[in-house]
Amino acid sequence: MASSSSGQRKKGGVKKTAMAKHHLMTTEEYLRTPETLVPTELIHGVLRVADAPLPRHQRAVRDLCFALVEHAEPRRLGEVWISPLDVILDAERALIVQPDLLFISNERSHILTDRVRGAPDLVVEVLSPNPRIGGLRERIAWFAEYGVRECWLVYQFERKVEVLNFVDENVIARASFDERAPIRSQVLPDFDRTLASMLRWGR
Repeated sequence: MASSSSGQRKKGGVKKTAMAKHHLMTTEEYLRTPETLVPTELIHGVLRVADAPLPRHQRAVRDLCFALVEHAEPRRLGEVWISPLDVILDAERALIVQPDLLFISNERSHILTDRVRGAPDLVVEVLSPNPRIGGLRERIAWFAEYGVRECWLVYQFERKVEVLNFVDENVIARASFDERAPIRSQVLPDFDRTLASMLRWGR
């Protein structure tokens, strides 16, 4: 989930919490806050809280989750998880994000403890016209820096998905698939579903 960082709450926008002027929240403090279903992330000590997503966004997340689970579970590849789930990319620098969807392979299953403590193999972000938490470029940079292998960017209104692959903190491949093109994934090499076969696009 991406958004502007204006700090003002608005429709489809993000709000930075009103903390003491010079106080930044640590990872430990964040993890002691009450459990919530509200989209919440900690960005280098700054708490960002967003409005609840719209039905169209959640329908797309749900449908994609079903498709990924149907692919990964029978093959025993790993587990698919849905937001809100804290992904601690950097505990020391207080960087915690909540991608819309994430896949953790069996090889990386050790990162799943009380939270996700490390980089998932695959993250999926369903983009909206009024993105909510975090600028898209900064999120892609974090995913690359901290070892995510692949990121899917789903553009709802353009009806396409962009697949980014990362190695050594860099984007090494970037491919775009329209709604009728089979999606090719390095993390899920046998995956061949199309967006049109997975998503109902608000119908």
